[in-house]
Amino acid sequence: MSRTNPPRVSVIIPAYNSMPELTKCVTSAMEQTLGLDQLEIIAVDDGSTDGTGAELDRLARTCPSLRVVHQANSQGAGGPRNTGLDLARGDYVFFLDSDDYLGPDALRRMVAMADENRTDVVLGKMVSVGGRAVPTAVFSHNQPRTDIFSSHAYRTLGCWKLFRRSLIERLGLRFPPYRNCEDKPFTAAAFLNADGISVVADYDCYYSRDRRNGNNLTRTAAGLDHRMDGTRLCFETVARHLEPGPRRDRIMRRHVEWELCGPLRALLPRESEQRAREHFYPQFRQWALDHATDGVFQLLAPPDRLIVHLLRADRYDDLMTVARNAKEDAARGHLVDKGRVYWLHPFFRDPARAVPDACFDVTDRLPVRHDLTAAAWTGDGGVLRLTGHAHIETLGAMEPGSGLVLRARGSAHPDVRVPVTVDATARPSGPGTGTGSDETARFTADIDLGRADAGTPLAEGVWNLFLDARAQGVGRTVRLRRAGTDPDGRRTAPPERRLPPGSRPGPATARPFFTPNGDFSLEIRRAEDEPACRVTAVAWDPLTPRTLLVSAHPTESAARHAEFTTLRAERKTGAVREVPLLRAPDGALTARLDVTGLPPGQWSLTLRADDPGTRLPVPPPGDLAGTRWFRASRLGRPYYAKPLPPGRQGALVLRVAPVRLTAALRRRLARGR
Repeated sequence: MSRTNPPRVSVIIPAYNSMPELTKCVTSAMEQTLGLDQLEIIAVDDGSTDGTGAELDRLARTCPSLRVVHQANSQGAGGPRNTGLDLARGDYVFFLDSDDYLGPDALRRMVAMADENRTDVVLGKMVSVGGRAVPTAVFSHNQPRTDIFSSHAYRTLGCWKLFRRSLIERLGLRFPPYRNCEDKPFTAAAFLNADGISVVADYDCYYSRDRRNGNNLTRTAAGLDHRMDGTRLCFETVARHLEPGPRRDRIMRRHVEWELCGPLRALLPRESEQRAREHFYPQFRQWALDHATDGVFQLLAPPDRLIVHLLRADRYDDLMTVARNAKEDAARGHLVDKGRVYWLHPFFRDPARAVPDACFDVTDRLPVRHDLTAAAWTGDGGVLRLTGHAHIETLGAMEPGSGLVLRARGSAHPDVRVPVTVDATARPSGPGTGTGSDETARFTADIDLGRADAGTPLAEGVWNLFLDARAQGVGRTVRLRRAGTDPDGRRTAPPERRLPPGSRPGPATARPFFTPNGDFSLEIRRAEDEPACRVTAVAWDPLTPRTLLVSAHPTESAARHAEFTTLRAERKTGAVREVPLLRAPDGALTARLDVTGLPPGQWSLTLRADDPGTRLPVPPPGDLAGTRWFRASRLGRPYYAKPLPPGRQGALVLRVAPVRLTAALRRRLARGR
């Protein structure tokens, strides 16, 4: 395979006795919209005996971008992946298991995300085929640039990700020769050293499935023998790349939960008494002593705290009792005692066991099931009314005495508490026993922005809202959020409002908004921050529906500021499109942006003044739908532009991309049913 320029992506496929799933796997890589001229596919036959090698050779004859390597069996996926890495020349590397397959547009989207945000690792949304478990929390929304401390990325250490190859080579990363857990140390080291991580959550990138013959390595090498070396290397990797302290504790927690407590509970009782006591138990205990610090211990759930305590105390017999009865004991009830909630495990307050109460305290882990069902301004003033419902799991409905907490983002300003009215008709059951039902209570809160802060106006800045839920004398504080979406698939907050003049020295505005996670926040802008104009409308032109009309009008402070002259669309790559703001005789401003001229990507919209540092985010309207068109220069392929959740500055973001024809057809057929 000759190539003038290096490929953008090297797709590495380790294959061992992978028929019949192999064919779909390889063809999914060959059919990527990124284009074969941008790809090299390296498939490594690891000594297969079922026709895998012959099928790879057949596929290679049809695709010049597919390179096939045959080698002796290495007893795991790490060996063939390393062979592929030694041959890879792409800017990025993607590891694709031979029983899985890619969505057609997966690599193009992931490469674009990495290029635009200059990130070293990109996670593409995973989809379960046939019930195989896949991570979900990290894929709640797109994350252009994040890290392991600000996201759920580290909860998934499988290597099915896009890695910048320069990162791999700089660290000298290769897979250890283990049959199980070989990818976790590799991915952990990449995460811990990455200059940024991206998440593509709005497209099904990676389809994970079990083989028909059931010989996935994760199944055939599921015992402790195949896990211990990989687990040890996970702990060593974190210890090597992170200094001791809270940051290391947060990451080490994942390995204590998933690589220590989980396998110990599920697999250690299956071993013979001699092997369990003499071979595996000493290793588990040493990991607990070395890596389960007091900081990690505080982050664990009570079942894992109990295991770590017994390991530290060298109580093998009690540990095996806990492991053997784990399923039965997990379903036991709870006790409410002096404002704390405890798990009623048989060891709880048993004098013969002498286990600290901290090993059973679940108070700080009780979920608060709630939903902000409505948010609206009342009358013409500055009062924001929030309504919803809530209950604390195991304790029951939220009770009177609960409240809202407003917390200033990035400021030391004291929290502001707002009382809530709770519907007294909903009551928990089983008082004092922790056996409350899931019965929920409705709540209402009125936030008077002119008096909320001890009778004074709420200060400028962004305020995050929390729900302080109380039940049976127990309090839990969680981020206030809306669980569902509006019919258009988004969460719509009340419009920005000009606050009454009497509520503060000068004019000000309040902007409620939802974060991409659905969390509710509120921004107060001071009088001196008021821009020279205000956006009054954002809509598609009814005559030319591919043209976005943005209307604005000067404010009372226009004379003190630079004049806005341009509507600017900007991508994070630095690409810019600008159109002028035209002024009508009455002073109104209008800009017309033809979105058909925008290349694919995410475009943030702002108004710009003659002063380069002066800009005004175009707020996302709640009723703006998407639009579609055909690009003749792209062989007639349909494209679309649709609004996304606002960017960091609150600006409207438009995604421009080609329509996925198969997905559009599925949606149309589903609507026709």
